[in-house]
Amino acid sequence: MKSKAGVICVSFLTFIVLYPALFILIGSLMGEEELSGNLAGILDSGVDSYVSWSLLPKEGSVESYRQLLLFEPGFFVLFWNTVKICAGVIIGQLLIAVSAAWGFAMYDFPLKKFLFMLYIIFMMLPFQVLMLPEYVVLSRLRLIDTLWAVILPGVFSTFPVFIIYNFFKGIPEQEIEAARLDGAGEFRIFLSIGIPAGRSGIAAAMILQFLEYWNIVEQPMIFIDSEEKLPLSLYLPNISLENAGIAFAAAFLSLVPSVLIFRLGQESLEAGITATTVKK
Repeated sequence: MKSKAGVICVSFLTFIVLYPALFILIGSLMGEEELSGNLAGILDSGVDSYVSWSLLPKEGSVESYRQLLLFEPGFFVLFWNTVKICAGVIIGQLLIAVSAAWGFAMYDFPLKKFLFMLYIIFMMLPFQVLMLPEYVVLSRLRLIDTLWAVILPGVFSTFPVFIIYNFFKGIPEQEIEAARLDGAGEFRIFLSIGIPAGRSGIAAAMILQFLEYWNIVEQPMIFIDSEEKLPLSLYLPNISLENAGIAFAAAFLSLVPSVLIFRLGQESLEAGITATTVKK
């Protein structure tokens, strides 16, 4: 009985967690008339009624996907803008964050603890606090209304440094000293020992950053003015009855890369979170 009750409870909670994605998928497969009738209560100011919904569409249709993929070129423009932002941030963090984490973990230098404390403080600050100084700096660099206005602040994010640092800190000092005695240089040690030992932490940090910047909203709203340079997360700021089906289709397709990346890197992500929790 306890086992059945547990299964029922877990199944119910799983359904609650997955329902938003299921809701989007169902809406994307509904016909225009059915979707308009269901959402008229909130999207049509002239209609005074409640919103209705069903677990399955009455008549399944892929017309919304056809309209989106064949007749909405703006979707692909914003999709590739998002890919460029994510790729730029992740490549930059692989160069900057991994190196910074290695330096904090392996070397002693003046003000090391103070600088690392600043990293932690900046990691906890919300974007609203950093928005004005970032805008001023980006404006002076003439990067406002470019993708670089979103990419560069992301490249120097402190969050991946904190995660990767814990993995590098777990490398035995004897192993590093043995490599130095064998004549290996610092860069060789970093590539041969540091990167393999910290690859789970690096992968976890990059996955989390991909998920964050794939769904980024606030930064492009502030730093980008041109609609053709916005990311996919801002593709549908205004939903109406006329484009509701396309909105659902676009929302579901935008979920697919995040789900795939999360699923492929789930083990590394769990290892990274566990290490951060245990060692911090």
